[in-house]
Amino acid sequence: MDRDAVSAISRLKFRYLRTLDTKSWDEFADTMIPDATATYSEYLSFESRDAFLAFMRNTLGPHVITEHRCDHPEIDVDGDTATGTWYLADTVLIPAHNMLLRGAAFYTDRYVRCTDGRWRIAHTGYERTYEVVLSLSDLPSLRLTSSRWGLIAQEDGIASVQRDPGIAEPRRESAPEAAEPEAG
Repeated sequence: MDRDAVSAISRLKFRYLRTLDTKSWDEFADTMIPDATATYSEYLSFESRDAFLAFMRNTLGPHVITEHRCDHPEIDVDGDTATGTWYLADTVLIPAHNMLLRGAAFYTDRYVRCTDGRWRIAHTGYERTYEVVLSLSDLPSLRLTSSRWGLIAQEDGIASVQRDPGIAEPRRESAPEAAEPEAG
């Protein structure tokens, strides 16, 4: 087994997920070759990286909060090509529609080692094992208290707060001051 290739492909998949969830679209695009394809279940397929990227930008913009986690990789390397199967667990939160989606799937990917020596995705896609959708209205105690894109819960619903996701918010300390020991 080519452990260096497996490690590089694992890092590639993790970068793909991180850049998808942080909406770092240029870096996300760099995880794929230009003619990469994608197929999601039986109803979504894309014949190029640009088509796939346009769909992701439009569908999963800053109004949608996502979390994608992949693990249990099964990666087979054959020279400058490889295949991988990954277990996916994902969460999608759409505050404007008061909706939460949870699901799981198995990704099947194909990878190629490019002329720059880096691995990239040639094809990605998954088949769902399950998907559930919840109305956040059914969970009256649920509050979105923090979001990279400035969405927060208020008593009358979700509000947008101006925030630059590339700049960390200043940390607010709320720890009480140390009490003076009492004289005895």
